[in-house]
Amino acid sequence: MTSAIGLSKPLRNLLLVGITAALLAGCATNRTSMPSPDYSGMAAGQTQQTLADLTARYKSNPRDKNIVIHFAAALRAVGQSGQAVAVLETGMTTFPKDPDIAIAYAKALTADGRFEQSLQVLDNTIRPETPDWNALMVKGATLDQLGRNAEARQLYGQALVFAPGEASIEANIGLSYAMTNELPAAEQHLRRAVQMKGATSRIRQNLALVVGLQGRFEEARALYAAELPPEQVASNMTYVRALLTQQNRWDLIDKG
Repeated sequence: MTSAIGLSKPLRNLLLVGITAALLAGCATNRTSMPSPDYSGMAAGQTQQTLADLTARYKSNPRDKNIVIHFAAALRAVGQSGQAVAVLETGMTTFPKDPDIAIAYAKALTADGRFEQSLQVLDNTIRPETPDWNALMVKGATLDQLGRNAEARQLYGQALVFAPGEASIEANIGLSYAMTNELPAAEQHLRRAVQMKGATSRIRQNLALVVGLQGRFEEARALYAAELPPEQVASNMTYVRALLTQQNRWDLIDKG
């Protein structure tokens, strides 16, 4: 039996954006926490403007829970995961038992590479008798970053039980397969996700990435072009091609 090793660190980091900043729209019967904001799929200029607006709002009202969560998400979207952690640490002090803040904090920790700390926060937040699908998905994303992909997929499957038809969960399953280089399976789940209610630009961009990694460049370019301005499309395609031409990229197969 042949299994592929995990993808390169740059790709894992790119996929992390799609995983931990996924928009969690909609509701499930056991849903207790609020939908999580996502600013990662925006054009660069729009993201910066959103961050500027949220920075001003946070400075004027740092004890507003919704503003705290949105501000931290905007910081993560521009790569300021450390600052997002700091903002949410303050939020945890203000709202010590709030699951929305705790889940946002775990996301920021994962984005900052502090995986074990994130898992601890999530384990203290998830109630075994009524697990929140948002928290389950974030824990799955964190386990994916630790290379514990099978465990992550089990959690995504559990999350789907509580939130069937949720695009972000289906997308995370796809991204999990992408991390282990199972690209056809990744594409299958991402294509399913983009057809679901609540599918975001980030999900569609991750589909473009997976299509491009299979060498279908024109199809990937068209998918990116539907979401991004031309300069970002060109940059993303350059990145995809660079990943495919990494030295020994396709030779790193663990045959066992």
